[in-house]
Amino acid sequence: MRIRFIAVAAAMLVSLAACNKKAEENAPSAPAVSAAAIPAPAGTKWSDKVTVTPAGGYLIGNPDAPVKLVEYASLTCPHCRDFSREAMTPLRDKYVDSGKLSWEFRSFPLNPIDVSATLLATCQGPGPFFKLVEQNYQEQDKWVLPFQQLTKPQQDQLAKVPQAEQFAALAKAGGLDNFYRVRGLPEAKAQACLTDKAKIDAIVAMRDRGIKDDKVEGTPTFLINGNKVDQPPTWTALEPELKKAGA
Repeated sequence: MRIRFIAVAAAMLVSLAACNKKAEENAPSAPAVSAAAIPAPAGTKWSDKVTVTPAGGYLIGNPDAPVKLVEYASLTCPHCRDFSREAMTPLRDKYVDSGKLSWEFRSFPLNPIDVSATLLATCQGPGPFFKLVEQNYQEQDKWVLPFQQLTKPQQDQLAKVPQAEQFAALAKAGGLDNFYRVRGLPEAKAQACLTDKAKIDAIVAMRDRGIKDDKVEGTPTFLINGNKVDQPPTWTALEPELKKAGA
């Protein structure tokens, strides 16, 4: 997929169809393997530490954790939303803060709106990223709706915007820029991020890598220590796999 996909007006609308092809029942898991917690530096928690990875993802927790969870996710995906609402708190408080598990979020855009949302979510740097993602999913139903309500003339007008400005125009048309503005992102900085070609290219490259190297077919998709999780994309199915890995 290349960035010129935004020129297709029909792609301006978010599809709320299933964003992950899997629907199998969860298979029985082997007994959990226990391991001692790894203390964070004095006066901190591991969930306070967020870094950008070489792959371009955002990692929360102990960078040297023995169990490494990677999530490929879309900010407009309802299944990703459901996973976040169920898993964010236990993942952070029980697993990330133990120091035994790191959690890396890699953006996997399904549509142009995802690209705009990712550019804004990452615009303030690593520190607030996971909190913004959590808020994004908590209020996804609200902020996605204006994009679904764009009229055909509005879509046609967006398609005529110069390519370098299309993600900024899209964010403004759906009010997404305001969603992040009230969360501390100045308008000028948002505009700069939404038109940053290097950041846009990096997001698309991360998506392409997911397809080519990690065989991502839908969102959310999880890897544990580099191995794709062949289970339904739910917290109920994922947690036993984390325990089996030693988290």
